[in-house]
Amino acid sequence: MTTHPGGTDPMPALPEPLTTRLEALLCDADGNLFPSEEPAFVASAEVTNRFLAELGSEQRFTAEQLRLATTGMNFRTTSRRLAAEAGHPDADVEPWVAEEKRAVTAHLGATLTPHPQTSDALTSLAAHLRLAAVSSSALIRLAACFTATGLDELIPPAVRFSAEDSLPVPTSKPDPAVYLHACDRLGIAPETGLAVEDSVPGALSAVRAGCPTVGNLLFVPEAERAERAAALTDAGVLVVVESWQQLADLLLPVLTRRATGELLPIGGAQ
Repeated sequence: MTTHPGGTDPMPALPEPLTTRLEALLCDADGNLFPSEEPAFVASAEVTNRFLAELGSEQRFTAEQLRLATTGMNFRTTSRRLAAEAGHPDADVEPWVAEEKRAVTAHLGATLTPHPQTSDALTSLAAHLRLAAVSSSALIRLAACFTATGLDELIPPAVRFSAEDSLPVPTSKPDPAVYLHACDRLGIAPETGLAVEDSVPGALSAVRAGCPTVGNLLFVPEAERAERAAALTDAGVLVVVESWQQLADLLLPVLTRRATGELLPIGGAQ
């Protein structure tokens, strides 16, 4: 049994037949590729509270309260729910969706920075798997985040898929539509795309689409990690890792053997 470096806890493991047939790595973005959720909710809470005031609601959120209440959902879904709870189910949320998008995008572009360990691990994995982003966030927000964190070359705009902008009808995770759309556009079967998610709604979206899924705790606050790991496992993830490097350590031995001809994909020609 392998253990975490410097520790005694067993390392997670993925079935080798699964790893052998993988074609793509489908990466959730916010809170997974970069620590965007906390700063995003600072900007989002300000817009959300102005929206609630316009509705005549006395409810207000701090950034942390909003994060805990809505992680994994986009602002359109959140604002519709809040409007219904305030007794205005027919409220026009679209101007507020646009305003929240503007405010959050500007804030993230100004606050996020590169995370070298993530970039290095993704670069290693990109030698063997196609990388794509599968997110509930708007494409303009993703663009600001990818540029600020230096990930534009690894996951360029053509392989970023947004439940907000890429689908005929905007939706949000845990609906599997964005994962099914991403697999269709990439030309892969869902079972050959390994999804990596930090949130339960995201994990449910990927699992329901038929994608094998890994939970990633890298940017999850320390105090929430044990509970999040258990919830991700209940949602159907195969393993939970603590970083992109740990995921690379799980995948690369098999992917490297496959690349050198030591292994063939399941059903591959001899």
